Amino acid sequence: MSAPPDFAASAPEALHIEPPVLLAPAPHAIEVALLASVFVVAACGLLYELAAGALASYMLGDSILQFSTIIGAYLFAMGMGSYLSRFFERQLPAHFLRIELLVALAGGALPALLFLANAYLPGAFRLLLYGLVLLVGTLVGLEIPLVMRILKRNTALKDLVSQVLTFDYLGALAVSVAFPLVLVPQLGLIRTGLLFGLMNAAVAVWALWLFRDELRRFQAHAAACAATLALLAGGFAAADHITTLAEDKLYADRVVYTATTPYQRIVVTNRPGEGRVGYRLFLNGNLQFAERDEYRYHEALVHPVMAAHGAPKRIAVLGGGDGMAVREILKYPSVESVTLVELDPAMTRLFTDNPALAQLNGHALASPKVRVVNTDAFKWLEENTDTYDVIVVDFPDPTNFSIGKLYTTSFYALLDQRLSASGYAVIQTTSPLVARQSFWTVAATLEAAGLHTAPYHAHVPSFGEWGYIIASRRPYRLPTQPLPAGLRFLDATSLPLLFNFPPDMARVPAEVNRLSNQVLVHTYETEWGRVHP
Repeated sequence: MSAPPDFAASAPEALHIEPPVLLAPAPHAIEVALLASVFVVAACGLLYELAAGALASYMLGDSILQFSTIIGAYLFAMGMGSYLSRFFERQLPAHFLRIELLVALAGGALPALLFLANAYLPGAFRLLLYGLVLLVGTLVGLEIPLVMRILKRNTALKDLVSQVLTFDYLGALAVSVAFPLVLVPQLGLIRTGLLFGLMNAAVAVWALWLFRDELRRFQAHAAACAATLALLAGGFAAADHITTLAEDKLYADRVVYTATTPYQRIVVTNRPGEGRVGYRLFLNGNLQFAERDEYRYHEALVHPVMAAHGAPKRIAVLGGGDGMAVREILKYPSVESVTLVELDPAMTRLFTDNPALAQLNGHALASPKVRVVNTDAFKWLEENTDTYDVIVVDFPDPTNFSIGKLYTTSFYALLDQRLSASGYAVIQTTSPLVARQSFWTVAATLEAAGLHTAPYHAHVPSFGEWGYIIASRRPYRLPTQPLPAGLRFLDATSLPLLFNFPPDMARVPAEVNRLSNQVLVHTYETEWGRVHP
């Protein structure tokens, strides 16, 4: 008997046995889920890189150097991770799940570990910083190649590469915008790191469900996911305690206020009672003032120029968001308006709204004569067309290039344009004793911008010898009118003494600080590094 006509033709197909389907979800569902995971993975990876760079700049200064070295080390580690992925041949979903859990733990805990290391093991901070960066970078470098190889089962290579890279870049874009604008201001670095660690752990749980029929030792993987989630959630809940633990160790006095803004870490401490130093303000770990002697600093900063002018009416203060300089300025009845230009609105809010801190500046920021502008001082000088009788420049020391630009010929040329014909500017200018070269670099830079200079110094116990420079279009003359009543440091006798420099602080040759070279940042780092290695 002959077979039906179609039997012989279809026999090979009839004899072929299809392999069993291992994955419960449909291939399309797996593809969508994994591409969503790529978005989360990319966002988390960049977040850990940004967090490491921000902490390095907070703790070590020089933000450009720190971010450059962190990014370089992180990308190198990612390359190593991508290379190592070639040695993962079987059980790719299991490897991907384990790597996600490791990234969640190492990356999520990175900010908390670095905060604690800076407080308890400062000598090991750099080692731990770059160790964690290399570890997290290597793990992140493993993730995307494994995802691509898993997706390759159901997706053509052309579509696979374009889809994975699209979601990878979208994730990076999202976190790069959210990190400075939303995450750090609202959550702080520690909570932000732990939140993204939880997101990495959630991707691992997702993978656990997607590949539940393919994973060996399913219960062990489930237990690892549960333990990782519990650790990260516990850390997130205890983030404030971790921060307090680190900062109480780092600062000698009781921490009464902390805030992380897009621009800096603000910490206020207080030591009442015996041995009282009162409130102290720290920005990125650097002391800005101490209540017990800030009057010396601010009287020396403000009164030599205000009294010399005679009858200043329009005043600008660049920096000085604590309002202490404004307090001294308002002691002159001739003053009609004070414009305070402070980059960080958190600073001016703190010293306006906090009763104890506002009392320190005599509620100066609430005066109807004072207008607060929260913007970059360089940009403000470029866009503003008004002129001022006195400009007080009270920026932090040039610890990095973003601050160093405010000590360049370009900035001082703009400052000159905003001075009235008989106006004076005064610039706080670090210590002429500790950072002698840096101090005279600022003087040389002001002179290169076409301004006359009158350097002087004052002793502030919290800082030591501290320097200032008066800049103007005409030579400076000591004031002939009396200083305001009630000053605690300056009087007619002591003021002229500030302009005398002993031999160990006398002028030395110094290079001009320009935007193109930023020599001051390097000089400052070298000189202060000898004191605080």
